Amino acid sequence: MTAAPSQNPRPAKPGSAAAISFDQELCGLVLDTAPRLFAVVQVCGDGGADSDGWVVAWGLVDSDGPTHVVGIDGRTRMALASPEHAVRHFAWRPGITARLVWLAQPGAAAIDRADAA
Repeated sequence: MTAAPSQNPRPAKPGSAAAISFDQELCGLVLDTAPRLFAVVQVCGDGGADSDGWVVAWGLVDSDGPTHVVGIDGRTRMALASPEHAVRHFAWRPGITARLVWLAQPGAAAIDRADAA
């Protein structure tokens, strides 16, 4: 799929086979280029039964770009070289470690918001 607009003088009408095919093509493009989503989780304890953990930030990373991290409070925003750098920013308190938890790669995309829910 090219980034240039179509030179087709007769665009497909919504609901036609060509429009549905194009929507599917767009969904495929979105899935192919979607950034990976991860959480930065702080953990108190060694990971055993008495440990506790909580999400402190969410991050996005593209395959060839920087990592963007936003704290759950909305005040912390970072652009980092890699997701692993985010761990260092949230593991500074004694007795607290930080780790990344990756969300699974998306397997579906939808044009309509209701269909994506």
